Amino acid sequence: MPRINLLPWRAELRQKRKKEFLTALLGTVLVGGLLVFVSKLTVQSWTSGQHARNDILKEEIAKLDKQIAEIKGLENQKERLLARMRVIDQLQRARPEVVHLFDELVNAMPEGVNLTSVTQANNRIDLGGIAQSSSRVSALMRNIDNSPWLADPHLDVVSGSTQGAARNSQFQFKVYAQQVSTEQADAATAAQKAAGGPGGSK
Repeated sequence: MPRINLLPWRAELRQKRKKEFLTALLGTVLVGGLLVFVSKLTVQSWTSGQHARNDILKEEIAKLDKQIAEIKGLENQKERLLARMRVIDQLQRARPEVVHLFDELVNAMPEGVNLTSVTQANNRIDLGGIAQSSSRVSALMRNIDNSPWLADPHLDVVSGSTQGAARNSQFQFKVYAQQVSTEQADAATAAQKAAGGPGGSK
């Protein structure tokens, strides 16, 4: 029976399997490296896209902040304009009040009363003067109380003195009252008319 030597065939088979293993290993390494590279590129692309979106969002937020600042500036400007309009409106409404005030002061002065000072602080009117008697001061206060443009008179100071050979009496006085606004005067006039016409009592 002939003898067959199988050693060369086995060695060749081992070499072949070794080459196949190395080839498969190399292919796996290449495929793995390729997958890692592709994954890295994908992640970088996602990151770049997210950064780009973040930049866009930051730009839009900056634009919105600028618009908000402009709106606040416009609102402040609007408030200042409205405040100026209110002041102008008050001045326009106060113009006839000054005329009425001086007319009423002239009409309220009884004979024997001379004013030496007239001062105004807000709606308060301070009157200082000289009267021939205390009854003249009382008449002044009654006239102020009956005036549609003056109200709530109060006597602050009154003092008497005699001067000259005839010993004429003079009374120095200080009276203060409240100026009635146009709206209040109109309301009072309407109430008078409703109560019985111009001849009705205040």
